[in-house]
Amino acid sequence: MRKLLKYGIALSFGVAFAGSAQADITVAVVGPMTGPYGAYGAQMKTGADQWAADINKAGGLLGQKVVVDVRDDGCDPEKAATVAGELAGEKVAIVIGHFCSGASIPASRVYATENIVQISPASTNPKFTDERPGVGVMRVAGRDDQQGQIAGEFLAWRFKDQNVAVIDDGSAYGKGLADETRRFMNEAGKTEVLSTTYENGQTDFSELVSKLKTANADAVYVGGYFPEAALIVKAMREQGMKTVLVSGDTFAADAYWDAAGDAAEGTLFTFSPDPRRGPDASSVVAEFKAGGVDPEGYVLFAYGALQAWAQAVDNADTVEFGPVVDALQKGTFRSVLGDFHFDDKGDVNLPSFVIYEWKDGGYDYYVASR
Repeated sequence: MRKLLKYGIALSFGVAFAGSAQADITVAVVGPMTGPYGAYGAQMKTGADQWAADINKAGGLLGQKVVVDVRDDGCDPEKAATVAGELAGEKVAIVIGHFCSGASIPASRVYATENIVQISPASTNPKFTDERPGVGVMRVAGRDDQQGQIAGEFLAWRFKDQNVAVIDDGSAYGKGLADETRRFMNEAGKTEVLSTTYENGQTDFSELVSKLKTANADAVYVGGYFPEAALIVKAMREQGMKTVLVSGDTFAADAYWDAAGDAAEGTLFTFSPDPRRGPDASSVVAEFKAGGVDPEGYVLFAYGALQAWAQAVDNADTVEFGPVVDALQKGTFRSVLGDFHFDDKGDVNLPSFVIYEWKDGGYDYYVASR
């Protein structure tokens, strides 16, 4: 039966769980489930819940039922480490998370010490894997040095004869991405007219927008998350500015348009090639949509991370840390993200990043007008 379940895809018939006396297998999903960044956590939870429903419908994993334990870290480093400690005490089989790099990095130290597999579907800061504390720390998202190269070279080309500003929120994710983007933009021959920072949770951006206006910024690159960026772009439009807002992968969320409204029109951002359009995801995407869910952003990344882990468990014939990590390091995994493997740092070999544009309430691949 396990070989039939190898890819974590539901079969078309029901199968009773073998060994009903066995304990459930618990997988944890950790991210910002509440607060301003709750949309990101919701994406991860949606992907994990659907994967669990699919694999349980097909008979479970190793003949056991899988349950999903969802935890909220609020994208806060200290809270993330606390949650990691709690999950270690409960001996969960794997952690899918965290979302924010600033949360994933401190939590990874706990998981490494406690021999718990951690696969982040979204944390992009290079330090997450470059300085990983253990072999069980991995990700299926790309890296900010990859993302920054795409963004930086794009800014240098698209706004060659115009003014570009670079701002960030000071977080591990936001600052790291802005730094990489600036570096590659500068190497491509473009120098920013303004570099400055703002704070997560800030609500008044009048002073920042005034600086951007004084600098005659035609484009502003934002290293940060969409809740603050939505306020920034609305404030720019209120001051009559046509400055193009450009940012990173965290803008792949309908919640950005909900927050910014029509001011979001024309926003550009980098994200991985849309997995919803891939042939490997078609049946799962159809299942999501049949349930009224559009698997946007990182939904399929959470699903794909769990598919890879399940295949490693199947190959190892156990959920024990050592054999599963060995299988993860050696395997190539079939998933909704396409076939992939992990390198010796825990990074994934999936395609890098492309440019998207927000238009008419949705985002799609950017098509240059010149």
